[in-house]
Amino acid sequence: VQLQASGGGLVQAGGSPRLSCATSGSTLDYYAIGWFRQAPGKEREGLSCISNSGDNTVYADSVKGRFTISRDNAKNTVYLQMNSLKPEDTAVYYCGADPRGGGWPARTALAYAYWGQGTLVTVSS
Repeated sequence: VQLQASGGGLVQAGGSPRLSCATSGSTLDYYAIGWFRQAPGKEREGLSCISNSGDNTVYADSVKGRFTISRDNAKNTVYLQMNSLKPEDTAVYYCGADPRGGGWPARTALAYAYWGQGTLVTVSS
């Protein structure tokens, strides 16, 4: 499956962009989807993930209450609504697809077999 992350850009602190993770040529409804980010000089950090049906979601403590993950399988798209952004949220944001789509989605990047190219989010203070 080929993933395309979009929606990044320059955002002021406190802003609320929405990232999208979409596919072309295949369907997403088989896969659990995770959002991760990587800041310069740091390891990839898991943010949130959602099961293939959307019934189960997981959030990292660093974004709980600020970010919301959702999916629209009819549109083959998973979203990450980000609110109250801070400069430390600046990073390249990636989405990954885990073919073990059901149950509770995995929080670790190793579980995700397919990745998009990432979208850069820069938060200015």
